[in-house]
Amino acid sequence: VQLQASGGGLVQAGGSLRLSCTASGRTLSDYAVGWFRQAPGKRREFVARISWSGGNTNYADSVKGRFTISRINAKNTVYLQMNSLKAEDTAVYYCAADPPPFEGNFGSWGQGTQVTVSS
Repeated sequence: VQLQASGGGLVQAGGSLRLSCTASGRTLSDYAVGWFRQAPGKRREFVARISWSGGNTNYADSVKGRFTISRINAKNTVYLQMNSLKAEDTAVYYCAADPPPFEGNFGSWGQGTQVTVSS
């Protein structure tokens, strides 16, 4: 499966953005999907994960209550709704697929999308 992240941009602190992760090559419903981010000079970090069915989600503590991950399998797309954005959310955001048996072996990393939050 090939993944492509989109929807990034420049937003003021307190604002919102919605990122999309679109799949091609295979149906995305075969995979759990995660969002990750990497800020300049920092290691890539986990942001959120959604199960193949959408029934289970997990979030990093730093984004809980502000970000929501969701998916529409019929559209082969996973979303990351980001609200109450902070300057520290500035990073390149990537999506990746976690194949069966869904043990966190993320692959098929898409090209990232830049999110910049101005304070």
